[in-house]
Amino acid sequence: MRLPLTHLFIAARSGRKETIPLPARLVGFLVAFLFVTLVFAYAFHNLQYQWGWEAVYEYRQKFINGWLMTVAISAAALLLSLLIGLFFALAQKSRFLPLRYFSKLYIETIRGTPLLVQILVFFYVVADAFGIGNRYVVGVVTLSLFAGAYICEIIRAGIESVGESQLESARAIGLTRLQIYRYVVFPQAFRQVLPPLAGQFASLIKDSSLLSIIAVSEFTLNAQEVNAFTFSTLECYLPLAVGYLLLTLPISLLSRWLEKKYRYAT
Repeated sequence: MRLPLTHLFIAARSGRKETIPLPARLVGFLVAFLFVTLVFAYAFHNLQYQWGWEAVYEYRQKFINGWLMTVAISAAALLLSLLIGLFFALAQKSRFLPLRYFSKLYIETIRGTPLLVQILVFFYVVADAFGIGNRYVVGVVTLSLFAGAYICEIIRAGIESVGESQLESARAIGLTRLQIYRYVVFPQAFRQVLPPLAGQFASLIKDSSLLSIIAVSEFTLNAQEVNAFTFSTLECYLPLAVGYLLLTLPISLLSRWLEKKYRYAT
């Protein structure tokens, strides 16, 4: 079936629903990719930079080790931050007031201070006071606490998006509080929180680069060290950007796939 030329560049819309055939998707992506490629090709051509990939290539194993360490740190922090965020989101609904206000204090303190300062305080002050010297453990916990405050608010907003009438109906048929959250609230809140959660997870992966300030041997620190050895700045930081993109892009794609899979009327 041959598509009109305009359908390759303009999405057909019926109400709120868009219909974009596969050929139109491919054309749209190729045009956007070509535009970005031309812009950067022109910029690098005018830079007149003398590339030195040979010196950087000798340290390829250092890049690989740093990237794998970033993967491990990010994976641990993602899981722990999700648990922390879920706990404090539910704690804000708690009838035990000290727990409720502790959660509010935690959220406002974490969101109101820079991550860089938090890393320094947790490592050189809090961890030292409790005799914790493993900088990797401190780094994961600090990242988790930081991201957990934002995830907490994302989950709380998703929970509160469920209509009160549905909660009243669930209580009317005899569901317990736990059953209401399991069968009514969480299934509907799940899709609502997917896009902001994906953005927060991607930010967490990139924020792990700040752990280089406490000498955690992750991707960014290793790239900085190679730059110090070779004086090849662009050759070190361009692979750094690609490496982070390889970690964040799958999260975005997975989030969109889950959105489509769990799309239903609420």
